[in-house]
Amino acid sequence: IFVLGFASLKYTARDDARGTLRMQYVGEQGHMALLGHSLAAYISVLERERLRKLTTRILSDTTLWLCRLFRYENGSAYYHEDDREGLVKVCRLAINTHYEDYATEGFTLLSSKHPVIYQSAACRPGLGQHLCSQLGLPLSSLCIVPCNTMFGSLHRMDVALLDKLIRDDSESGKLPLLLIANAGTPGAGHTDKLSRLKELCVQYNMWLHVEGVNLATLVLGQVSSTVTAATKCDSMTLTPGPWLGLPAVPAVTLYRHEDPALSLAAGLTSSQPVEKLRALPLWLSLQYLGHDGILQRIKHASQLSQQLLENLKTLASIKTSVEDELNSPVVVFRFSQDSAPSSGGSVEGYLEGERDILDALNRWLGEQLAQQVPLSGVDVVELEDEGTCVRFSPLMTAAALGTQENDVAALVEKLGEMIPVLSCTLRFRQDFKDEVLQQASLSYIEDQSWPGLGGVRYEARTTDLDEDKRHHSVEKINSDLLKKLMELDTDLYFSDGPEFCEEKNCIFIGMATEDLDVAELVETVVSIGRDIEESGKLFENMTEVVRRGIQEAEQQLQKANEEKLMEEGVLRQIPLVGSVLNWFSPVQASVKGKTFNLAEGCLDSTEPVYSIKAQMNKEASLDSPKSITKRFPGQKLFRRQGAGSDSVSDTSSVSQLEESFRETAPVQASDAEEAEVPQERHVHIVAETASSDQRVPEGQETESVDALR
Repeated sequence: IFVLGFASLKYTARDDARGTLRMQYVGEQGHMALLGHSLAAYISVLERERLRKLTTRILSDTTLWLCRLFRYENGSAYYHEDDREGLVKVCRLAINTHYEDYATEGFTLLSSKHPVIYQSAACRPGLGQHLCSQLGLPLSSLCIVPCNTMFGSLHRMDVALLDKLIRDDSESGKLPLLLIANAGTPGAGHTDKLSRLKELCVQYNMWLHVEGVNLATLVLGQVSSTVTAATKCDSMTLTPGPWLGLPAVPAVTLYRHEDPALSLAAGLTSSQPVEKLRALPLWLSLQYLGHDGILQRIKHASQLSQQLLENLKTLASIKTSVEDELNSPVVVFRFSQDSAPSSGGSVEGYLEGERDILDALNRWLGEQLAQQVPLSGVDVVELEDEGTCVRFSPLMTAAALGTQENDVAALVEKLGEMIPVLSCTLRFRQDFKDEVLQQASLSYIEDQSWPGLGGVRYEARTTDLDEDKRHHSVEKINSDLLKKLMELDTDLYFSDGPEFCEEKNCIFIGMATEDLDVAELVETVVSIGRDIEESGKLFENMTEVVRRGIQEAEQQLQKANEEKLMEEGVLRQIPLVGSVLNWFSPVQASVKGKTFNLAEGCLDSTEPVYSIKAQMNKEASLDSPKSITKRFPGQKLFRRQGAGSDSVSDTSSVSQLEESFRETAPVQASDAEEAEVPQERHVHIVAETASSDQRVPEGQETESVDALR
């Protein structure tokens, strides 16, 4: 069964790897872990006595290997799917140990002497609440211990304050029950002072439980003394799945206790053979990897952390939050403004809210690094003191992603490319704000969570509209303005803002580069917005202008018909008589037409229109070319000339949209007033007021008038 099952799974994984990304990084050890679940189902149908012997052997061997690997002598193991379940079981064991009659009396014993569980403020969120919920304890039983604020690591538990809290609870009649410590906090990967915490637990007869990613380094030959102290704790939770790249293997809680009956009552042991089969996937994986394979994976992850840390020291404006530079498997870093701004930008006015701006930039940095170097496994983490940071924890990601040294090198290279962009954006934010405030038609949008220059809103200059119409006008103008800006040939990123932004109808501008011309950018936004607003006004007035023009044209046609009646006489209007009169005495009448001026909304005579020379001169004047600002070949919009070596790239192409934008932009200086008035467009409406030399059949005189309409 073992050989056939493994060969079948291996073959299937090889076929699926070409089309399924999920199977791409599942190595041989991962196949062994997946095979363990299938074998567990086969083994569960064995004869009961044989099943008992086999499961006992698997459980004892796995427990012995884990205790030796992680230097935990004389320990027992509990295997569980939820990595919080082991803590729940050992806490129940601690309750059964301190309250001897708990199995019979239950919660009445707890009400007489209230138990207290202590945990660090740096523990993973929701851990204490989950523990109280599973044990049926009130939240008042949970005590959050703050971290150091005066000296030492900002992510370590304050031991002196913890001692005071325990002493106060003991004097008030409460029972200090259990302490949860960290060997690698979820955020920054720092380790509490476990040796000092163990002394406090012995002093007050408390249970000490330790968890964290740094426990994986216990398998290495050289381990820091702070992590080694975890081997003296009462229990610890291990997660070998992510550490070794093993899918679907259980977490393990190692603990020490001398009374098997209490362990059974707490649920840490089971008499059911099937329950012991949880260890089978891990047993197979450990057999396959061996001691050297396990050691190699943990060591490789630690070396990746050291490689990144050494490279980060050479980068300016990057701060790291590392507990031990020689042995820390977790690297946390962030972009920080240290150096003084260079020419072309300023950072004045950023003392207030500067952290929010840096948090937004670091959040963008982490997202970009994770997207461009996905095999690095970096993510964004929020720390209470440092703010938003980028975290690199290869112990949790490298085995599953297959992270190598070249991935770390690529991560450092991308980071080096993004640092100048972050610095320039931070410098130009205030310059951009100042330029926007100088424009009467723009409003500056203050959103410190936006990673970029900032946001603007084009305000309509019309004041005679009500609030609803004005709001609709502003919404349409800014929507069209955003589309126009996104079509420009530029490296800038334009957006309608964050998903949960309170401000609406805004345009947010992304990250900036060294050669950005902030003044030209703002002027372009104003110019395009003005063009959109003027074209919108022309369109809104078009309906009313055309309606009035049609009414006036109808009046002119009716007047022309009356004049025709007076000129030709009544007899010519009689069907039969009129035809005879027109046959013998045709009426010679000149054609009179009108031209409809949309700009002025009035009717004019068409006599100048029929002058060919005048018409050609007018078209020539309308088609005269406008001046276009010249740019260097390959230079994109909003770049200052001579700002840097990258201002004009040899590989960049000339923007096609730039010329079209220049053609629609308002005329500069002396042509400003003329540019605001749109060119006259004429609609020619020609009304014939007299009949031709040909005869008109009877009954069709009135149809010609209707046709003109």
